[in-house]
Amino acid sequence: MPIPQPVPLVCKPTPLHPLPRLSAMLGLDLWIKRDDLTGFALGGNKGRKLEYLIAEALAVGADTVVSCGAAQSNFLRQLGAACAVHGLRCVAVAMHLPFEPEYGQPTDGRLAENGGNVLLDRLLGVELRLLPDGPWERLFEEMEREARRLEAEGRRVYRIPVGGSSPLGALAFREAGLEARAQDDGFQAVVFASSSGSTHAGLAHAYAGSRTRVIGVSCDPEPDLFDTLEELCAGQDALLGASVGLRREDFELRFEAVGAGYGVAETPVLEAILLMARREGVFLDPVYSGKAFAGLLALAEARELPQRVLFWHTGGVPTLMAVPEEAWKAAGA
Repeated sequence: MPIPQPVPLVCKPTPLHPLPRLSAMLGLDLWIKRDDLTGFALGGNKGRKLEYLIAEALAVGADTVVSCGAAQSNFLRQLGAACAVHGLRCVAVAMHLPFEPEYGQPTDGRLAENGGNVLLDRLLGVELRLLPDGPWERLFEEMEREARRLEAEGRRVYRIPVGGSSPLGALAFREAGLEARAQDDGFQAVVFASSSGSTHAGLAHAYAGSRTRVIGVSCDPEPDLFDTLEELCAGQDALLGASVGLRREDFELRFEAVGAGYGVAETPVLEAILLMARREGVFLDPVYSGKAFAGLLALAEARELPQRVLFWHTGGVPTLMAVPEEAWKAAGA
């Protein structure tokens, strides 16, 4: 299928501006790309991917979209809004805290099971199918089972993988990277949260061949994410009829801020959020952008960053409202 004409959802380009107080503190020329200000469903980078994914869902005649993720997922919130705008039924299979069995189930730092994105999903009409916490693989299996059940009822289902991480979703973020390069192509590094892979793969594709380091701060303790990134970049090549040919060794994925695992609001991440808020008046989230900034701080302390750095704010502010009060107190708020 050819690349669909994207449906308009987000306000582009998003702003890019310096962070002067943090720059002085860290000894860097630090800037921020404000994808928290995409203007759609309380902002965030996921809207960029949904412009293409919803376009494809409409093009194939779907009446129902099925996806999955953590209950506090930023992607599911924006997916619900995009489906509402286009009259699509939105079904989301979710766990409060999915995990990788080989790394164990986190016990501390859980986000609230209500409020935040869970409340917003309800307002948007998302049909949330909540499962007991378990492995990610089980979540993916249950999503497919739900999609088949709906198809058996006569629904025309369009499946979207976790986080919108498909070659089409990555392609949308390739465009985001080109947008940032058009605004200022003088950064020596761009730092951002890397999880299901499409944001990272898109930016790597956009900056391929340049002198800019593309540094993903992993939110998941999974070394096999390198395989996912290679697959997503190959998928972009296929969509574009190009041959950038990025391989595992071409990706910079750092694990300094993973902590206990995905979706866990730990004290170092909350401290990083407080630092950004109290130095620059910008709110980060505890699952993605907060971890990414904690990773940036660790890299700066280790003197592993070049002088001129762009920090990519991927959004996710509603999850701040799901952090327990005692966790904020432990972090000094």
